[in-house]
Amino acid sequence: MGAVSKSSGMLLMLAMLAAPAVAQQQEDASGGDVMATVVGTLPSPEQMTKGPKVEGIISARTDGRMQVTTADGSNTTIAIADYTKIKSSGGFLGLSRDKLASNQLLNGLPVTVDTLQWEGGLVANQIALKNKDLRTASMIRTGTDQRFAEQTAATEALRGRVGDIDQYNIKGTTNVNFDIGKAVLSEQGKADLCSAATQAEGMDNALLLVVGYTDSTGSQDFNQELSEKRAARVVNYLQQACGWKPYRMLTPTGMAEADPAADNSTPEGKAQNRRVAVNIMVSKGLDGL
Repeated sequence: MGAVSKSSGMLLMLAMLAAPAVAQQQEDASGGDVMATVVGTLPSPEQMTKGPKVEGIISARTDGRMQVTTADGSNTTIAIADYTKIKSSGGFLGLSRDKLASNQLLNGLPVTVDTLQWEGGLVANQIALKNKDLRTASMIRTGTDQRFAEQTAATEALRGRVGDIDQYNIKGTTNVNFDIGKAVLSEQGKADLCSAATQAEGMDNALLLVVGYTDSTGSQDFNQELSEKRAARVVNYLQQACGWKPYRMLTPTGMAEADPAADNSTPEGKAQNRRVAVNIMVSKGLDGL
């Protein structure tokens, strides 16, 4: 765990408050980027073929579609149709697209999606989740209304909530580092993440804020996407391997090469900057209770 500078803390809080624009891409088996945007009018199920099963967490959603981030950090956009079924361990929750999108498919919720495929992308045929995950996610809505936002929407969200910037205390930070251009966790990084989760679990009312970074190599667009992918990879590992609950996770984000931890003019400094910071946060109103 390391100390956090005043300027670094400010950037972290700004990152938390402004929901980032979400890349709607996934990686194929060869490592290339494949656009997964759903377009056009949805055909009937009989006109589509069976698609892949997608497992991960809901990282963004809006009426008619959601984004699922899988364990390898890739993002898949999936359409939600009138016939989409949402199934929990206790039975079907409903069939209305509006109702499902607004009330049950929450950001951070682990899901398994059976899909149908057509030329316009993927459509959810059935979405499976666990009752306990739905209950806990419903208890605490963390304000992560990520409507596949453009930068303007993110800016508006920041302006509306900037008054909350001083409402959290940072109790500790764990940094995990990555290879150049990669979003693959090392064995040491995995161990450090579960250690951070264990430490946070011992604190009352603790939440985790995950922020991804890159070094100065590459374009701004590439670094933004890479920093988001690294953050998503860490979030998935914390939830799936370390047992951290989705409802105790603040909105993850990528900050590209902003707020470097070291000098980008040296290989050693760049290595320190290729990181994801996992911050243990406690609301000032609850700290010490």
